[in-house]
Amino acid sequence: MKKKNILNLIKYYAEKNDAAFRNEAYEIAQYFDKNNDTQLSEYIMALLSDAHTLSPQKSPMSFKFIKALDLHTDSLPLPNEIRDKILGVLNAIGHNVGVNKFLFVGAPGTGKTETAKQVARILNRKLFVVNFDIIIDSRLGQTVKNIALMFEELKTLPNPEEAIILMDEIDAIAMDRINQNDLREMGRATSAVLKGLDSFNEKLVLIATTNLHKLFDKALIRRFDSVIDFSAYSQEDLLLIAESLLNKFLVRFKFAGRNICLFRKIIKSMSPIPFPAELKNLIRTSLAFSSSEDEFDYLRRLYFSIHPNKNISLRYLQKQGFTVREIEILTGVSKSSVSRELKGL
Repeated sequence: MKKKNILNLIKYYAEKNDAAFRNEAYEIAQYFDKNNDTQLSEYIMALLSDAHTLSPQKSPMSFKFIKALDLHTDSLPLPNEIRDKILGVLNAIGHNVGVNKFLFVGAPGTGKTETAKQVARILNRKLFVVNFDIIIDSRLGQTVKNIALMFEELKTLPNPEEAIILMDEIDAIAMDRINQNDLREMGRATSAVLKGLDSFNEKLVLIATTNLHKLFDKALIRRFDSVIDFSAYSQEDLLLIAESLLNKFLVRFKFAGRNICLFRKIIKSMSPIPFPAELKNLIRTSLAFSSSEDEFDYLRRLYFSIHPNKNISLRYLQKQGFTVREIEILTGVSKSSVSRELKGL
């Protein structure tokens, strides 16, 4: 510990800068911990946990392990099964009965993170994401300590009833992504997460996401009040979601024409149809790259972005179920030429 740490403490106290004061105190606690004075380190952390704030309005942006997220985002449509479960999450939070820890599981691109943002927006709560880049250290022992410090920091968040904490890809700290050979340290990290969840403030809402939950310790899954599976998409669900995304984007791209029948055939030509995030990128990019002088150029670009490495012939398109007019749109070859070639003339 250096003189500047003491000077900073005095300075932040005088300025009533509670967030900076606590961060400085955390660093001092870490210093004592690194120098094997664990008892003093834990005493400092206990004082910070119980202390009143120095000023009623402090900025969470100055916290070390969390940062605010912008809620201005486009939502991804959800199938009825998942949507009903999210409505249940909203109800549970609204009832304020301590059901406040939720685990969103599913493959990448299924809408877990975006749904967390929408939950915060609907409930008019601020959303803060845990910064795992800061928590994870090359020294596993330090990672475990940072996990404990992160949970202590969450206890100091002002107005917890107005906040949601997002642990995006919680497997970053709940599973071994640092040293797969050190099972003892991996167990310590998981234990630190379990301990933090056990003392989690009931006024705060926690949403964690992962696509690796099947590899989780069962004790970790039990710490969550509810597990929402975002993989429950049928191919028909994804087709309807693709249509919904297209209709939303067409409002922005006035020059683009509507041909829902052709669009559906293009989407159905993918096997399997990808999850919503990838669909969103494919559709938006095809529209953004399309010519404003050709109303269906985006459909051509969409098809060939999906099938980029195939030798696409007119007869192949016909076998896929496209009509002569649709083949004309996709290839730029006139209907009369398409008809002649398909008839072998």
